[in-house]
Amino acid sequence: MRLLVTGGAGFIGANFVHACVREHPEDAVTVVDSLTYAGSLESLRPIENEIRLIRGDIADAELVTRLVAESDAVVHFAAETHVDNALADPAPFLHSNVVGTYTLLEAVRRHDVRLHHVSTDEVYGDLGLGGTERFTETTPYHPSSPYSATKAAADMLVRAWVRSYRVRATISNCSNNFGPYQHVEKFIPRQITNILTGRRPKLYGTGANVRDWIHVEDHNAAVRTILTDGRIGRTYLIGADCQRSNLEVLQAILAVMDRDPGDFDHVTDRAGHDLRYAIDPSLLRSELGWAPSHSDFTAALSETVQWYRTHRHWWEPLKDGVEATYAGRGQ
Repeated sequence: MRLLVTGGAGFIGANFVHACVREHPEDAVTVVDSLTYAGSLESLRPIENEIRLIRGDIADAELVTRLVAESDAVVHFAAETHVDNALADPAPFLHSNVVGTYTLLEAVRRHDVRLHHVSTDEVYGDLGLGGTERFTETTPYHPSSPYSATKAAADMLVRAWVRSYRVRATISNCSNNFGPYQHVEKFIPRQITNILTGRRPKLYGTGANVRDWIHVEDHNAAVRTILTDGRIGRTYLIGADCQRSNLEVLQAILAVMDRDPGDFDHVTDRAGHDLRYAIDPSLLRSELGWAPSHSDFTAALSETVQWYRTHRHWWEPLKDGVEATYAGRGQ
């Protein structure tokens, strides 16, 4: 198919594009990305001759309409995603996540193009520590940060355009991704690259907050399954049943990298830090038959550490600037 991938130079989007080229060489893939700090041409360098890359803003209606008109389907990854940045300045999040999604919806409505919208479990707010409940497709939205609020707004726009205009769209809400090409501002690659550059890892508060982790390749395999087989108008939750506290994840990284489990610093906790996320992926598994292949978290984490060891050229130019920003926040 002629596939348009928004945000395809970002972490999850770039991995999705790599998978398309590797597993579906018959696809004609176009990437549109504004190439902000979180998008990287280097992430697509190994496949640059096998895709078309357009630098542009998804809120640019003329550009987006033209690209959508040339496409059979759109996978919408483009978003501002880092919670700390949203707390510091919400404006870019409103522009990309809300206005950008609206612009894309109008384009796919005009040209009757299939859309899959990639979202987050953070739209549901958080769950209590120590509980067993999990987010489902019917969990009420209760976002707690500017980031999650803008993603919730985008989800609602997609649902409204499906119902009001019969746009052919699906939504997925995923748990925390990790793997290659993830920006070093994010939790797992920040800790890995801290150790690789001789810095001590950092842990917000006590580290009790729990996240539900999934390898990016598993997430993207689910997205592709939903794009081809998902029911229009349906929301699917993508998760791999891998709840870990931030402390447990950090200590797993330390163990994989042969460091003492206490070799880290506690830093000031994030404002409004969500306590626990947990995804119930039952619908995705029962209806579409998807299952994760990276079921061993420690093994997948080891592979991720090795990727950052062998791709220093990709992340080293970013590292000092990221740590300077965190230092200015006392984190």
